[in-house]
Amino acid sequence: MKYHEIKEIKRKLRNNTTPPEELLWKHIRNRKLRGRKFLRQHAIVYDSREDEHFFFVPDFYCKAEQLAIELDGKAHDFSKKKDAKRDAILSEKGIKVIRIKNEELIDLLGVLEKITSSFRHKDELPAFKRKSYQ
Repeated sequence: MKYHEIKEIKRKLRNNTTPPEELLWKHIRNRKLRGRKFLRQHAIVYDSREDEHFFFVPDFYCKAEQLAIELDGKAHDFSKKKDAKRDAILSEKGIKVIRIKNEELIDLLGVLEKITSSFRHKDELPAFKRKSYQ
């Protein structure tokens, strides 16, 4: 897929956010979660051949932590093999994937703890001391 096509897919995904995505985004955007910058529907290119790019678009991504977050709704019950392959490719790229079922968001504090427990870096790094924009 060409880069301009990837941009269009990302735009469509961001404009069709699910309620669970909106809920979590409200709590992790603008460095609200321990100073980490998360991106929403950010394309991660895992292979390129000339001007063709192969990519995944996780729900949320933190580059500093190399952490992708996927919120799994009912549709993911039918794509477990595809999800596992995707997770393996991202893992090969050094990106950790956390899968959170939509139902888990009932315990939002537990979900935020699950995310922060996956952080690889200490909070004392200067990049994480920037102010959050609330």
